[in-house]
Amino acid sequence: MDDKPRNLRAMLAEAKDLSELMVDLAYAALYFGDPDMATEVDNLEVRMTEMVRDMRAVCIMAVRHPREAEGMSSVLQVISAIERIANDAVDISRIVTRRLGIPAELVADMSGAEEVSHRLVVREGSHMARRPLGYLELPVVAGMRVMAIRRDRSWITDVRGDQLMMPGDVLFLRGSPAGITRLHQLAAAPVWEERVAPEDPWISDLDRAVGVLVEMKDLSEAAVGLAYSTLVLNDRGLAAEVRHLESRLDEMNHQLELWVLRAAADNIDPAPLRGLLHLGQAAEDIGDQARQMVSLVEQGEDVHPILEIALGDSDEVVVELPVASDSEADGASLRDLALSIEPGFTVLAIRRAGRYIYHPRGRSVLAAGDRIIACGPDEGRETLSARFGWHLVREQEGLEDELQPLEL
Repeated sequence: MDDKPRNLRAMLAEAKDLSELMVDLAYAALYFGDPDMATEVDNLEVRMTEMVRDMRAVCIMAVRHPREAEGMSSVLQVISAIERIANDAVDISRIVTRRLGIPAELVADMSGAEEVSHRLVVREGSHMARRPLGYLELPVVAGMRVMAIRRDRSWITDVRGDQLMMPGDVLFLRGSPAGITRLHQLAAAPVWEERVAPEDPWISDLDRAVGVLVEMKDLSEAAVGLAYSTLVLNDRGLAAEVRHLESRLDEMNHQLELWVLRAAADNIDPAPLRGLLHLGQAAEDIGDQARQMVSLVEQGEDVHPILEIALGDSDEVVVELPVASDSEADGASLRDLALSIEPGFTVLAIRRAGRYIYHPRGRSVLAAGDRIIACGPDEGRETLSARFGWHLVREQEGLEDELQPLEL
């Protein structure tokens, strides 16, 4: 592919974004029962495989002295973890393409997520066709943002406001499931119907298995987000939280296996149980790869500077921000703040009294003195800072940006 980045920094940033997009799409394929969306994950794996090969080649050629090998080994370790996360996404998507089966209760429970991924085709004559993305204001109108676009066989992952939406474009979005109906109207797509649980619920062991799997999905995604944050911020406290999440995922997978085996002994159709076990293993491995990445920081090893720069340069930046007293965020819940709509940030964790609350829900209320770790578009940092009571002063490249109290 002629358009793929040859610079290691650019490739690392794209690989990070690509792996997260693949996980989002894989879970979305389960939620929507959509083989086409699952196939998109397979297509992305081809791009990821090429990129991983090129990154490893660049790393090897960059080492000219033995003392450089140790630092570059940390880059290779992160590349391997990103590749494994992408492979786990493919495993999840194949639950759909290979029809391994998944309980309807799980699909219904996933619909309660505050953010989901969606796939949408722009149709000729629709409101979206031949209009720039910024003009559509999808985060405001539908509460969803475009993460990537597939145009024929080409992928656009650096999506900007001036990007023209063309008929036939396949959009990959993330945001509130409440906005999916409006999206379909804008794209002139078929009416979307929400999946619901069957009227006759299964027995308690399977109910527990489904519940723990939904939590494993949330925790595995939180672990990956915090792992990238750990490398960007070089924060051992965050590394410890990722280790805790990985241990929790291991325990939950053991519980899941036990409950599924119990359910199988009670005259329940075993077909959907295969998908549960498959999904649990993939979610656990995603946590393992997050732990693998942060082990560099945890053990005090030298982390190559390119990791911090590249992961900070990806489509979504990671920020750590305190809640200022009497700011808009002080005393407000995450749901009321609606940060995923404006300015498009997702809160990965809240640090309060020396402890982290990971993957906080919309009902979580912030207070002065809390610190959030969030990821989102770089162009939204000023707006995010202002809502938390700060004026962001951007410094020259290589220097840290400064937060100044906002005059109320």
